[in-house]
Amino acid sequence: MSHDVHIIGGGLAGSEAAWQLARRGLRVRLSEMRGTGERTPAHQGDGLAELVCSNSFRSDDAEKNAVGLLHQEMRECGSLIMAAAEVARVPAGSALAVDRDVFSAEVEKRLNALPTLEVVRERVDHLPDAGLTIVATGPLTAQALAASIGVATGKDSLAFFDAIAPIVYRDTIDMDICWMASRWDKGDTRDYINCPMDKEQYLAFREGLLAGEKTTFKEWEASTPYFEGCMPIEVMAERGENTLRYGPMKPVGLDNPRTGRWPYAVVQLRQDNKLGTLWNMVGFQTKLKHGEQVRLFRTIPGLEIAEFARLGGLHRNTFLNSPQLLDRQFRLKSASHVRFAGQITGCEGYVESAAVGLMAGLMTAAELSGSFWRAPPPTTAMGALLSHITGDAEADDYQPMNVNFGLFPPLPDVKKKQRKEAYTSRAKQDLGAWLPTISSPAQV
Repeated sequence: MSHDVHIIGGGLAGSEAAWQLARRGLRVRLSEMRGTGERTPAHQGDGLAELVCSNSFRSDDAEKNAVGLLHQEMRECGSLIMAAAEVARVPAGSALAVDRDVFSAEVEKRLNALPTLEVVRERVDHLPDAGLTIVATGPLTAQALAASIGVATGKDSLAFFDAIAPIVYRDTIDMDICWMASRWDKGDTRDYINCPMDKEQYLAFREGLLAGEKTTFKEWEASTPYFEGCMPIEVMAERGENTLRYGPMKPVGLDNPRTGRWPYAVVQLRQDNKLGTLWNMVGFQTKLKHGEQVRLFRTIPGLEIAEFARLGGLHRNTFLNSPQLLDRQFRLKSASHVRFAGQITGCEGYVESAAVGLMAGLMTAAELSGSFWRAPPPTTAMGALLSHITGDAEADDYQPMNVNFGLFPPLPDVKKKQRKEAYTSRAKQDLGAWLPTISSPAQV
């Protein structure tokens, strides 16, 4: 099958870009390396849009939260990722979390139903010399393709470490010690399993994190920084005695029904699949060796006999210095037939990655139709993310970034308590004016 666009990478960004293009009747070749017998260090299977870290898309609050606003904007653009997330949704309070297997299967099913889309299981080692291409290979781009990108950009990619949280089997958690609740009873009060710690238990646990045997870095990895939004728990522990108690082990708003009081610290687990059989340890990304994880995490009250479906891990992520290398349409300045999308551009987070894929798909569709591409206003979540990646960030110290209100044009005359609602209200109005500028899908 000949194609109009070649997309390299079947993760969230590549899948979303393919969906936006093929729904408009354009012929798309989607190349995915997994399924050829090769995988990245972080992937477990061969499904498209596999979630390799958390199963959470974070807050779904479109009134007061920037990522919740991004959810809504993507839904209004006909996002595949958001539609699949709704099908795979599991309880998570005010957050949007999914059964990762159901989610991946739903994405793949919908893509396979598009007649102008061809999914090919193949490894691509070089950037194509011609033809419209979207590179959405993510932060674990295969070595040969990464080298080809390096030649095309003339720059070394930046890099950081991303860590994966463990997953526990639900029936091995002691519910005589733990209880189910959401912080401040938001959402369904049974959305999280909470493991309480007193002060002595917490301090001993922190000491165990500090002393535990960790993954040793290779020489070329030694200077790679962590991304602040996905910090390994033992690195947080190194920052101070109470850092964890103000972070992932924060007890505020969680009344232990057995004492009527907040514990000194708490470990939370969030449902990871629709059956409710798997629960992931929230914020417990780690580079501890597997044996150390089992030993130490079983000292957590309620997890003394826990069995783990997956232990934590660590992998090196790479991304482009996008403000320097890409134009305002994600095109490589030195090779304008190539666009980049997803985490390789330096955005961080599932939803942000998919949103960049969505925009890359819309940009490419406009280019193929010969129509003028009008970017979403910078007052919207998508527009703010686009602006940050393609020029508003400082290239000299560019780092991965989640969407946040700090990327939006300021509202100086609005009181601080009303600012979040003011940002989202302005964004919704401006998105509504922008939506008619994008072409309608030829099919659903």
